[in-house]
Amino acid sequence: MSKELVTALDELEREKGVKKEVVIEALEAALISAYKRNYDQAQNVAVEFDERQGNINVYAVKKVVEEVVDPRLEVSLDEALQINRGYELGDEIKFKVTPKDFGRIAAQTAKQVIMQRVREAERQNVYDKYSKYQDELVTAEVERQDNRFVYLNLDGVEAAMAHNDQMPNETYRPQDKLKVYVTNVDDAAKGPQVFVSRTAPGLLKRLFEQEVPEVYDGVVEIVSIAREAGDRSKVAVKSNEANVDPVGTTVGPRGQRVQDIVNELGGENMDIVQWDEDPAQYIANALNPAEVIDVIFKDGEEKACTVVVPDDQLSLAIGKRGQNARLAARLTGYRIDIKAESEMAEADEPAADVATDQTDDVSTDED
Repeated sequence: MSKELVTALDELEREKGVKKEVVIEALEAALISAYKRNYDQAQNVAVEFDERQGNINVYAVKKVVEEVVDPRLEVSLDEALQINRGYELGDEIKFKVTPKDFGRIAAQTAKQVIMQRVREAERQNVYDKYSKYQDELVTAEVERQDNRFVYLNLDGVEAAMAHNDQMPNETYRPQDKLKVYVTNVDDAAKGPQVFVSRTAPGLLKRLFEQEVPEVYDGVVEIVSIAREAGDRSKVAVKSNEANVDPVGTTVGPRGQRVQDIVNELGGENMDIVQWDEDPAQYIANALNPAEVIDVIFKDGEEKACTVVVPDDQLSLAIGKRGQNARLAARLTGYRIDIKAESEMAEADEPAADVATDQTDDVSTDED
């Protein structure tokens, strides 16, 4: 070995951020295994690397004992005292046993260890970099796709977007630039895997933070998001300042703020509704644009209610294929049963008739 190895370790630390001490420790451990394997030795050995000269030496480590049973592992006290009068029973002594041709093995081993550490460092750097971006919005470029994933270039790292994370109304072509949401960074055995999404509700939240300064600053807070990506979303907002209208602020002048997000998502419709601490009012707001007459909570059923709407608003409240009601339920966390006003009135009529009949019977008995 030579100073070339020392130079290589210095460059590795400087360029890859791999501590020289860590590589040397791994190198010494690997050389111990290489020595035992190549020289068919079973004794206790140690390998020491000279950081200044780049030299590597192998030592047999033997324990000082009264009577030697295994000369590969032990040395007598008499022999130890001949080396140094300060040795005592139980001490360990190193005997240099570096083979003449060990330099070749050491060079090969050093190359393997350094290559391995470089790969590990690159993996760790990628993981460290992108784990910070988890749950964040980033811009990536489409590279290719197969039956399972669309693959994107994320600053030199390949990110994967699964089928259920792809917008149904979008077609992805190479070199397309996309804003994507990092859902997970997995430190897999083959290297860090970055997974991104265009359908996650978190993407919508980050887009609003980009477009609406009040959302980014926390003046307006996004409380809940219900999304059917590419089609329609509902976003519940509240204000943390009394004089700020959360819906108007989020929508923006002439709807420009929300329109920019709609354009980014290929025309996905947005309902911005005001969150309310009163569950009934919140549910009514969530069913926007439909008008709500009453919200009746079901006794004995947690988070369940019946919403009464005007007859001419029933289809609007339910929405196409039940979408409006479905999104409102997801947004509020309530199971919502929507009834027309006339239907509720008919349901109440039999009870009224029974009450009338009972009154008539009582009057007859008195007569």
